[in-house]
Amino acid sequence: MAHIINLKPFKNFFQSESTGGILLMLCVVLSLIIANSSLGPAFADLLATKIGFETDSLNLNYSVLLWINDGLMAIFFLMVGLEIKRELVEGELSSIKQASLPIIAALGGMLMPALIYFAIDHSAETGHGWGIPMATDIAFAIAILSLLGNRVPNALKVFLTALAIVDDLGAILVIAIFYSNEIHLQYLGYSAVLLVLMLAFNYFGVKKIYFYIIPGIVMWYLIHHSGIHATIAGVLTAFTIPTNDTAKESPLERLEHLLVKPVNYLIMPIFAIANTNIRFESEMFENVASGLSIAIICGLVIGKPLGILSFSWLSVKLKLSKLPSQTKWSQVAGLGLLGGIGFTMSIFIALLSFTDVEHQTQAKFSILLASVTAGVLGFMILKFLGKNRKRVLV
Repeated sequence: MAHIINLKPFKNFFQSESTGGILLMLCVVLSLIIANSSLGPAFADLLATKIGFETDSLNLNYSVLLWINDGLMAIFFLMVGLEIKRELVEGELSSIKQASLPIIAALGGMLMPALIYFAIDHSAETGHGWGIPMATDIAFAIAILSLLGNRVPNALKVFLTALAIVDDLGAILVIAIFYSNEIHLQYLGYSAVLLVLMLAFNYFGVKKIYFYIIPGIVMWYLIHHSGIHATIAGVLTAFTIPTNDTAKESPLERLEHLLVKPVNYLIMPIFAIANTNIRFESEMFENVASGLSIAIICGLVIGKPLGILSFSWLSVKLKLSKLPSQTKWSQVAGLGLLGGIGFTMSIFIALLSFTDVEHQTQAKFSILLASVTAGVLGFMILKFLGKNRKRVLV
């Protein structure tokens, strides 16, 4: 009997992500209003305020912004890790045939923007930001696609979701390998011991989630002090949590269901408000012609769709993959543009790329321009193609 794919987890995930993406848009607008009003300086001071405590052996005294970017985002990456593992075990990435197209498309969508960025800007000051246009904001991309309703085939939505999940995994690896600080092997060794312990819990069939979450929190602290970005702890924890490919709810699925709403409706909006408080200055518009801005904009608006479309086409032509049902190449091009909505993930990598506030702000502004451009173009193309699709169906 042929294996039947259960689409319920995908539908729940897609619906939640689309609503969360719309909320994110509102939070971005709110953040920009705050930053460009009299409340801007007070809000910046709030983000810089330190909360927590520290002793001779324990340091948990960080700014509000760091708690958001390193703490809350670790929970976001925990959920991303859960989604990736679930897709690998029972979803769109569970077999080579199913996974090949979104994996290859995602690789193209990461490599091409990085190459374009580096070709345009490989200066000593800002060349390190080549990872910025590699990322796709899954919530925003899915939110735009959801606005199109039945104008796009369901298979295209599944393709975008799987592609964005692979893209997230790629971004996680890029952050871990290229955007981490000086490595402290002692803390990394302690983290490895905890990871082995959690894998042992999985191996021996321990189902209680707290056997993974509590060591995962300790691992977050250790990784934070090891020099590797602390959010990686969320992904590593996720990959140790047990799951299955049956209809019975697994610990992984149970935790994912618990996290979906807090992450999409609380954590990501907080991240967006905290990290898109861009105060518009005349220099920003003047510097749009700078290497940094052009590299980011071209990477996201040109590199992403070009990489996704070309690698997908090559994969199908080499008979490694099949185009999703009821999908045309022009729709893949439109979907590739939605992949150019980097936003929160791109901003996250920009913050890791540059220590200079001026470069961070210019990068954020460029990401905002590129994401809006890619989102609007992708939406218009898919909407136009959707009208033609409806005529054909009638």
